[in-house]
Amino acid sequence: MTSLSKLGEFGLIDRIKRSVFTDASVIKGIGDDCAVLKYDSKNYQLLTSDMVTEGVDFLFGEDPYFIGRKSLAVSLSDIASCCGVARYFMVSLGLPEKYPVSSVDKIFLGMRALADEFGLSLIGGDITKAARLLIDVTVLGSVKKNRLALRGGARLKDIIFVTGEIGGSLKGKHLKFTPRLREAGYLAKNFKINAMIDISDGLTQDLGHILQQSKKGARIYEDLIPLSPEASGLKKALHEGEDFELLFTLPQAEAKRLLGAKIRFFQPIGEIIPEKYGLRLVDKKGKETKIKPEGFLHFRAK
Repeated sequence: MTSLSKLGEFGLIDRIKRSVFTDASVIKGIGDDCAVLKYDSKNYQLLTSDMVTEGVDFLFGEDPYFIGRKSLAVSLSDIASCCGVARYFMVSLGLPEKYPVSSVDKIFLGMRALADEFGLSLIGGDITKAARLLIDVTVLGSVKKNRLALRGGARLKDIIFVTGEIGGSLKGKHLKFTPRLREAGYLAKNFKINAMIDISDGLTQDLGHILQQSKKGARIYEDLIPLSPEASGLKKALHEGEDFELLFTLPQAEAKRLLGAKIRFFQPIGEIIPEKYGLRLVDKKGKETKIKPEGFLHFRAK
């Protein structure tokens, strides 16, 4: 019998994907940040779901307000990475029997603060008893057809960008980050985005998803990666995850226009190269090394 520790997280996803049937209304199903569904002549519908669990995504004793806020924010980050607008959300709670009602109130206060900021309505959900606190959030949104960004569109010579800073998120940012919906909206309105993903599991692992689905390689530069002051060195920053920044690629002409706008928040870190070269890191001395996409995995294949 094959165990999850042998199959691994992405092996399990691939196994499930092989058994799934979708009809013509599904533009993009399993394998991206959002499901993309037919809607009307100008828009697609976006649907995404994320679960946060005590001991994995937050620790016992952390502020319920920020736990609630994060539980919605991670799904909004997925909507952002597809350049969408979030509209509605549903919440399912798994609660220990003796969990304080006042803490449940704080969870929903955290959600409401973020929902109000981005104009979402809470429309339902479910509650069940659980050994540990877990929260599952589903978000429904939309995106204009000509603005949709997915993982699989990177092209040769594209320039790779990130928003914000990378690394050290587990020191606090992972509970308090703001999903980059506004930034994604600005990019989608003004530039041609070829591929995009949010950095949830680590920069190199999530870049690896773009490369795998686009059938491309990449070269990134150590001296261009914007490290957070909280980062514990480059190596950890590349792999530890929970940054929830956007990672995206632009054609060279579009990249030049973005750089010309002189918005420091968008930082170029490398370029797309042929698939046969894989993922490569150029250090500050100019030495180029092939590296493996790595990051957080719920089940690591052995």
